[in-house]
Amino acid sequence: MATSSIFANFNITDSKKAEDFVKALDISAKESSQKVSMDKNAFVVLQSDIRNLWDKRKAKK
Repeated sequence: MATSSIFANFNITDSKKAEDFVKALDISAKESSQKVSMDKNAFVVLQSDIRNLWDKRKAKK
């Protein structure tokens, strides 16, 4: 998405359009907060997890 579209000015003059816009914002906020990232490349900080990953790496070789 282009950044210019994020900062676009617009006027909502109809109350129905304003309600629809607010509903769309609410739906968008709920969807983005429900997504939980299970990134494989996330940082590992527990010593036991680091050992497990290191053992798996050694086993592959």
